[in-house]
Amino acid sequence: MYVAFLLLIVFTDGASSKKVCSYQDVVDYLNLTTDNGVFKLTRPVLDYKHSTMVELDVILYAILAVIEKTQTFVPFIWVTMMWNNERISWDPAQFCGITHITIPRAMLWKPDLFIYEMIQKDDSPHNPYMYVSYDGTITSEEDMKVVSTCKMDVHKFPFDTQRCNITIGSAIHYVNELRLLPSSNSSRATQFSREVMKSQGEWEFLQLSIASYNFTFDDRQWENLIYTFTMKRRPLLHVINFLLPILFFLSLDLASYFIADHRGEKLGFKVTVLLAISVLLLILNEILPSMSNKTPLIATYCIVIFALMLLSLLETILVTYLMEKDSVSQEESRLRDKQEKVKIDNCNAEEKKRLTCCLCICTASDGEKHHELLPVTEEVNNSIQPRESHVLLLILEELKELQKSLDLHLRCRQEVGKSGHWASKINRAFFIFYVTIVSLFLTLIFIEWNT
Repeated sequence: MYVAFLLLIVFTDGASSKKVCSYQDVVDYLNLTTDNGVFKLTRPVLDYKHSTMVELDVILYAILAVIEKTQTFVPFIWVTMMWNNERISWDPAQFCGITHITIPRAMLWKPDLFIYEMIQKDDSPHNPYMYVSYDGTITSEEDMKVVSTCKMDVHKFPFDTQRCNITIGSAIHYVNELRLLPSSNSSRATQFSREVMKSQGEWEFLQLSIASYNFTFDDRQWENLIYTFTMKRRPLLHVINFLLPILFFLSLDLASYFIADHRGEKLGFKVTVLLAISVLLLILNEILPSMSNKTPLIATYCIVIFALMLLSLLETILVTYLMEKDSVSQEESRLRDKQEKVKIDNCNAEEKKRLTCCLCICTASDGEKHHELLPVTEEVNNSIQPRESHVLLLILEELKELQKSLDLHLRCRQEVGKSGHWASKINRAFFIFYVTIVSLFLTLIFIEWNT
């Protein structure tokens, strides 16, 4: 009983002597206060010749927007910065094994890093605290929505690949004072970004590469880290909404060659298709940026197809004109045929009358009685011979006029045949030319898009 009592007293004394620690004890030990300028006014080194090494890590969370018209890139990134504060340290054994604490950002000095391409202030919620380790290592983690400029190449739109940079550097500390080091290499940063990626939208993330860049200004050298985000556009939506409709309109224009040329439907149909292409060109003007180093292939695609359809429309106008000319010539030929037929009928009627008259005179002279006087017979014969010769001359003149009319009619028919023949030849030759040019152009431009 006595032994048990002694053990209870020893146990109670040990429990009561166990030390209790808090984060505030560490803060009080370091004398960290919002009014203490030792930790936040100057660069945290005991010797000014020492450089502050800042390890930087950037991970891509999401691609919020890529705006070609304004050439703006909007990523959502996670930025981690680590540096050493030579004025901060403690022994974890003296504070119950506490190895790190969190304090407000306003209590410590932070590197004056900024993003060169940033054109709009970050409006995302910020992390108000930083990690402080027992050896003086400060860790700052922050989510940022970056609205930055990006030099985009839309030459192969919508099958393009864009590379946008985020350059991080110090505003006033040059390389002898502040060094920037990437904490992850390109492959590791790319892998982390793919694992934590939340949203990509229209774009497919390919790679995040990291490079160090130094530049000199006013005899001082600054160090920057350049993070290059490589992404590829998903073209399916643009192909369905833009490229295929233009290809369909081109197919309709090709199919219009099977419409009869002598009707006005073909001309109206081609004009309607051409207006539809014009509307799509206006939509394209709203998508692509106004300034570009190279002409986008999609603009070349639309303009060449528009020019081919315009040339097709002009060919249709020419063929329609020739066909109308052919039709008018045929009508004139029919009228001439009718007039010549009436004229020939009238001429035949007059000739029949004259021949009948001559026959009657000849029959009457042969039927006279033999007892008539010879002078009377000679007088009748002398009067009949000039009449017969006159009738033959008239018949010859009428035949000549008829030959001239027939020659003119044949000449008109040949001219009519020439107009229709030329229209048919032009239509056939242009259709072969049109199909050949379209096939070559589409093949070349799709090869260019895929290379």
